[in-house]
Amino acid sequence: GLAAVPPAAQPPNANANANAAAAPALAAQRLAQQVCERQYQEAGQAWYAAQAQLADAPQQTLAITEGLTRGLLDKMMVDGEMCVRVLSGVAGDPVAGHATNVAVISLLMARVFGFGQDELLDVGIGALLHDVGKAELPERARQHDGRNPADQALYRSHVALGVAQGRRMGLSQGALAVLAQHHEMVDGSGFPQGLNLDRMSTAARIVSLVNRYDKLCNPPHSAHSMTPHEALSAMFAQSRTKFDATMLNAFIRMMGVYPPGSLVQLTDDRYASVVSCNSSRPLKPKVLVCDTRVPVDDALLLNLDGQVDLGIRRSLKATQLPAAVRDYLSPRPRMVYFFEPVGPAPAAAGLAHSSVQAA
Repeated sequence: GLAAVPPAAQPPNANANANAAAAPALAAQRLAQQVCERQYQEAGQAWYAAQAQLADAPQQTLAITEGLTRGLLDKMMVDGEMCVRVLSGVAGDPVAGHATNVAVISLLMARVFGFGQDELLDVGIGALLHDVGKAELPERARQHDGRNPADQALYRSHVALGVAQGRRMGLSQGALAVLAQHHEMVDGSGFPQGLNLDRMSTAARIVSLVNRYDKLCNPPHSAHSMTPHEALSAMFAQSRTKFDATMLNAFIRMMGVYPPGSLVQLTDDRYASVVSCNSSRPLKPKVLVCDTRVPVDDALLLNLDGQVDLGIRRSLKATQLPAAVRDYLSPRPRMVYFFEPVGPAPAAAGLAHSSVQAA
């Protein structure tokens, strides 16, 4: 056979050839990210437009929220599998971000459990509006930190306030149940009613679980935040009895053992951040590998699904990364989730139904 070309004799344009070969994949990757980021921003804007109508035109709040939910469902109901991806380029408001995160992940969970169209609408609307009662609370009581019993009681009142708002809007019974039960736990340890599994609606069991996960990843004080992998591990290790076991297992399968946003070390010792996961291969997500020779914007994602001998060795906290790796992967203080098809990037379409304008 031909003798191997020694490194020094490599043709000077070998790198250029490799770059040219990667260009279409990189363009598709960028498009998928831009589409996700724009649709995520649109979702946040629609959520705000809905909240703005709450006091004077509650039915309009429902109309906009329903339009946003239908837009998310249209995105999710494309043929084929969906995966969850973490968006690094968007900052956004934490309150709208929490509502959107919970809605996106809850809808994907509801899809896993075979919900019909009306039930999916209830899950999406309920998830987007689950904290609507907090609008009537003073700022200090909107986050539960357990320090002050009076504030804690006030915080817990957001559930009843939200249900009252939901009735003014004309929410369906299914969506109202999500507002009423999103802090209930299947072992009866939740609030306000201490319901157990049998008395919680299926939609509320999903939203309760996803709400908890997002609060662990995105707490009010970012110093207390857990990585997605830590949050999942904590829910499984310490709070397993609080969630529907079938749902928790399905959640771990869907989000991957290393959910998007996790920082990991691969079995070949390289560092990476998880960008998206494919529920059919929970241990083999798509990752952004730290390679300081390549600008981060030009880095092609590595799909571990196609790598026979490469996997994830361990999950890390941002503080455990070498400084250069941390700078490169620039882990975000907030996890922002959206979904994208597993297959080729879609055309750059907007969220069809979410452009409902406030009247």
